[in-house]
Amino acid sequence: MDAPTTPRVCSIAAALNVLGEKWSLLVVRELALGVHRFDQIQRNTGAPRDILANRLRRLEDAGVVEKRPYQERPLRHSYHLTESGNELRPILLTLSQWGAKWTAQVNAVDWVHTCGEVVDVVHTCQACGDAVTGLDLRPRARATAVAR
Repeated sequence: MDAPTTPRVCSIAAALNVLGEKWSLLVVRELALGVHRFDQIQRNTGAPRDILANRLRRLEDAGVVEKRPYQERPLRHSYHLTESGNELRPILLTLSQWGAKWTAQVNAVDWVHTCGEVVDVVHTCQACGDAVTGLDLRPRARATAVAR
């Protein structure tokens, strides 16, 4: 008999429980691009309406998205990134750069920093300032992993 498996405690897995499918990240992309209304999000992502409604609810429940009424009769809402959702912007930029480099897809937009230049995201170590490539990392177990 096989021994039972216990999944590794991991914040990546927890993040993927919230964001780990195509439509959720595309919703975040649209909100980051300033698109806030359901019909526009649906048109720009290509998500089926029922799936989009479900993903928006899940992202709202997870605290990534908030909905705000913009019309009373009939009641209609717009969708906006929360603080948590806005912190996904650098991740979107990194995915965009990876996709532009390693797939045939060309980006439809450039992300421009407040300095006026197109952003090229480079991850750096906060302690020493060196670039982080991933190949220069090694795991170190924590004394205890605590779930929040």
